[in-house]
Amino acid sequence: MGGLGPMAGQANHFRRYAPEKIAYAIDRYTNEVNRRLAAREFLAGRYSIADMACVGWVRLAERMGQELAQFPHLKRWFETIRARPAVKRAFAIRVEAASAVDMKDPNVRAILFGQTAR
Repeated sequence: MGGLGPMAGQANHFRRYAPEKIAYAIDRYTNEVNRRLAAREFLAGRYSIADMACVGWVRLAERMGQELAQFPHLKRWFETIRARPAVKRAFAIRVEAASAVDMKDPNVRAILFGQTAR
């Protein structure tokens, strides 16, 4: 669980938002996402916060260069989680909220990508 979200986030960043498209980074993180779910029903054995935390990343699989059809265990897991009523409601809220954010706005990009520890 600790790897799926961070790897997916990096794949998404380098594929969609990085000012320079670095093939090595795109391939590395895309391939790491491929390896993250073994043949088990849920990420931590039974349905848990781990599944809740990762389902959003898998929802964006195509955006990160993944085809779920190539990963039957991941696809089965995603379909199982996505069918849950609370997840359906959460995805609907997310779509509504995302439509209000303009990723081309320089102020939005500065907040998302221009921050430092200071």
